[in-house]
Amino acid sequence: MTNVYSFDGLIVFGLLMISTCAYMRRVPKLKQWFLSERKGFLGVFYKAAVIGTRLHMPVAITCVLMALYVLIIK
Repeated sequence: MTNVYSFDGLIVFGLLMISTCAYMRRVPKLKQWFLSERKGFLGVFYKAAVIGTRLHMPVAITCVLMALYVLIIK
């Protein structure tokens, strides 16, 4: 199990947040309700969704590499 306070746990948490927000951007009802704010605290989720949709290949490759790291090395 990864720890949020370690560097690799922080990377896993960030990747999961980016992937989840990018998926929620594809769901119409969630997009209107959750990702409508672009500033403030909820703006972080909007920005993560934008990163996930624009950089989907690097995010996917990083997710696979972190999965291998967590399963095999750690």
